[in-house]
This record gives sequence, C-alpha cells and structure tokens, in this order.
Amino acid sequence: MSNTTVPVTVLTGFLGSGKTTLLNHILTANHGKRIAVIENEFGEIGVDQDIVIQADEEIFEMNNGCICCTVRGDLIRILGNLMKRRDKFDYILIETTGMADPGPVAQTFFFDEEIKAKTRLDGIVTLVDAKHVHQHWDTNEVKEQIAFADVLLLNKTDLVSPEELDELEARIRHMNKQTKVYRTRQSQIDLDKVLNVAGFSLDKAVEIDPQFLEPEYPFEWGGAYDLPAGNYEFTAKGGEVNSLKACLLPAPSATEAGLREAAKTALKTYDGLGAIRVAGKPLEASGKPQNLKLKEEPTTFPVTITEAGPYALILEHHPHEFHAQLSGLAGVLMPVVKKGFKPHHHHEEEVTSVGIDIPGDLNANKLNKWLADLLQEKGQDIFRMKGVLSLKGDPNRFVFQGVHMTFDGRPDREWGDTPRSNKLVFIGRNLDRKALNEGFAKCLAK
Repeated sequence: MSNTTVPVTVLTGFLGSGKTTLLNHILTANHGKRIAVIENEFGEIGVDQDIVIQADEEIFEMNNGCICCTVRGDLIRILGNLMKRRDKFDYILIETTGMADPGPVAQTFFFDEEIKAKTRLDGIVTLVDAKHVHQHWDTNEVKEQIAFADVLLLNKTDLVSPEELDELEARIRHMNKQTKVYRTRQSQIDLDKVLNVAGFSLDKAVEIDPQFLEPEYPFEWGGAYDLPAGNYEFTAKGGEVNSLKACLLPAPSATEAGLREAAKTALKTYDGLGAIRVAGKPLEASGKPQNLKLKEEPTTFPVTITEAGPYALILEHHPHEFHAQLSGLAGVLMPVVKKGFKPHHHHEEEVTSVGIDIPGDLNANKLNKWLADLLQEKGQDIFRMKGVLSLKGDPNRFVFQGVHMTFDGRPDREWGDTPRSNKLVFIGRNLDRKALNEGFAKCLAK
C-alpha cells in the first residue's frame, strides 16, 4: 500500500442488494484495518446511520441527495476533511445509495486535484441481489453498477436455485467480462477480496463510458466574461419550469481553461437549494448558488461587479431554454467563451422515497398486520424499506429491512437514554405518501 495515497473502495449495488449488511461485516470483522466510512442515502431521511452497527470507525452520512448527482461537492469536502486526519485510518469506504451510477462517483477521484493527489480509487464493489435483480434489469442504475464493477458479489444465493445462479452469472459476465464474481450469502466474504484489490482500471472506465474523462456537473452551461466594474442585469423568464439555479463567481481567466477551473470551484458550493432570489433581488458574484424565481415574462436580477476582471456565469440549464442573458450599458453581453457541460445522471423520475419520523411506541401486532397487508398489495412497487422502530414493552430498538415482498427484522441494542422514536423510509414506484403516513400512525400503541 502506498504511504502517500489512501485506497478508496466504492461500495454500490441496487436497493436491497446487501450493502449495509456487508458494511456491518466490514466494520465488525477482526481484520485490524482502520476504515473511514462515508454513507449516502437516496431516501429523504437518513436511517443507515442507525442501522449500521456502532464501531470505532468514523462514519459520515450524506442524505440530502444522491452522491452521483447533487452531493458530490459534499463528498469532496468530506474527503478533504478526512485527509487532515490521515493518521487515523488506512482505508476509505464509500457506500453509495442504491440508485447511484458509480461512474460520476469514480470521476471525483480524477477531477479534483487535491483528492487525486491524496487518494486512489482502489476498486468498485457491486452487490447484486440474486433474488430480485431480474425485476430491475431495465434500470440504468443496475446496468451501470454491473458494468463498472471490479468485484461483484452475487448475493442472497440461498434464495434461488443453482440453475438460476448459473444463468444470472452468465448474464453478468456477458455485461462485464473482467469483473471478479463471488457468490455470497448475507454479504459474507473474505475482506481481502474486496479491500485493497487494485482493481479499478481507467481504460476500462473509458471503454464503458467514452465520456468518462469529461466531468459531470449538476449544471449544464457556463460562460466566461471580461467584466469592468459596474452595474449589470441578468434576465431570464420561466415557462414549464419557473426557477433557474445560477452561480456567478470570479474566474482565473476568460478562457476555456479558466471556465473549467471556475466550474470546479462552483461544484463545491453548488449543491443544495441555494439562496432564493426573486425579481429585483441581486444576483451576487459570491460564488454561491442562487435559486432564481422566474415569471412567464422576463425577470430581472441586478448584478454589481465591484472589481473588474474575468467572471464565470454557471447555469443549471442552457440559457436558451430560459431566454437568459447578461446585459450592461452597451446591451446584451456575449461570453468570451462558453461551454455546455456533460449532463449529470438522472434517476427514473417515478422512483421516489417517503420518510417517516415520529416519536412513540408501536403495537407489534398492529405493525405486523399493516406491513403484511401493505406488502401484499404494494410489494412489487416497494423496492426498498428500512428503519429503526420502538416496540411497546421492548427495551431494545427493532431494526427492519425489506426488499419487495421480503421482510426481515431483528432486535438491536437497548434504547438506553436515547429518546424512543420510529424512523423509516420507503423507496419505490408510485408511493402514496398520505396512505403510508396514515397507515403507520394507526400502528402506534394507545
């Protein structure tokens, strides 16, 4: 292992494939390795931090978006902070959301110079749910996760026949001939087969995605301008979409290279909603994202440049979609250079999450009946459910996880002085938020 760079393992796999189970195995096995863990969740509330077995390793959780879309700036910041404590760990493990495309995550280690100098992407480990993966073959996420796998765990082998396993493995190898495939139950595997394997190949990544070395950003367009000090106006108008995220910041130069550098800087602050700007409120040259609220007619935002120089305007979408333009005393300004960035990964829009977080104790019988009825009626649409529950009369937390019609739960550590509450998340298709909340509330003990 290099003394100067830290190996990073990206753990991926579709919803319910067994990533958290593998993570618990890694954190509790007697291997003597010091591991820093970064978690990312697709659900609107985070529960993995509560499900993961407590260990000495530091665990960082990101649950405000998907790591391959909106929180890569968070990932860069966490990695940067981790490297300030380099002597505390030997490995970094990133557990992605089940909806993640591993390609953009891998890109992070090639485009941020500081991260590139201090870490190395060791391998992408993909788990595949042998029982349920056939229901999701058509999703882009499953295809990308298998294609990018350096190591693939064909998990839950005890739930299917040997013939089905052979057929599934053959299909996987047709999609990715170079990956190492291991058949597992309960995500159990020798950790030397998944950590520090030196498996990631840049050539293979480029073969999978010829645009791999073209950065992906959560914005689509940028323009570089040479601006004298003075007052300007940014104008745009809405239509089907009535908001536009924008970021204005100083650039190293009004060149394509300067624009690229400005885009990298913007990425670190672009995540999240951004400050809301309504008509007449300034678009600040602060380098922070600003969410512009638009009307159907042209909406104007004043811009003040206090120091002359090159500036970059970064937009969430292409300016022609919103008739967006920057104007000065001489009229509409054209950028010295402009660039359309590679569109970032999009999830299936029909896949959403519903999070529930309420205090109190649950009646176990009511809960079991509600879950049984729910899965009988909606099981095919519920890709994943997981949570930590408080059952009346039980001093221990109850941890449960489910995939489609399959449900599993177990007692966990005692609540102790921690306030008893119920935190759970459903991820799936056509979820009825109101019905889920009302049904769960009826399970509360009187």
